[in-house]
Amino acid sequence: MKALGLTSVVLLSISLGLAALGCGGGNEPKTAKVTAGDMPSGQEWSGVYYNQQFGHLHLIEEGTNVVGRWKRTDQSHWGELSGTKQGNLLRFSWKEHKVGMVGASADTEGRGYFVYTVSKDGLGELKGEYGVKADEAGSRWDGVKQVNQKPNLKEIGGDAPGVATPGATKGWD
Repeated sequence: MKALGLTSVVLLSISLGLAALGCGGGNEPKTAKVTAGDMPSGQEWSGVYYNQQFGHLHLIEEGTNVVGRWKRTDQSHWGELSGTKQGNLLRFSWKEHKVGMVGASADTEGRGYFVYTVSKDGLGELKGEYGVKADEAGSRWDGVKQVNQKPNLKEIGGDAPGVATPGATKGWD
């Protein structure tokens, strides 16, 4: 009889634990726990940043807004982002388009952030994450600023509409 009582208590505990997971905590968007700091001296967000997966990310800043575009190194997707900077922190929304596809399954979107740092070699670096849909975090996205490359948003694109922040059109034309 005691074994049956213990089994019932264990099952009840498991059921309550699963119910708690389903009611609240697990459905909240993943938000990055990062805070803005000062932008490193002599640095700016505008530039071209390289990542082995995402290729060259072209960023242009105008006031507190930053817009950007990239094309993956395997040429399978291209994307665009827009966001607001505060010191060395950029929070953005992004949208990526699968090359050669149309319809709802052709696009993926989400949110993300970059923290601007400077490497020991003096190169600008982006350290960040992106998430899908309402998530801001979940997957790493880093980049190294390329020396003597100017961002050119016109060189990347396709036939999908952009996600530019209104008023932040410098470099899109």
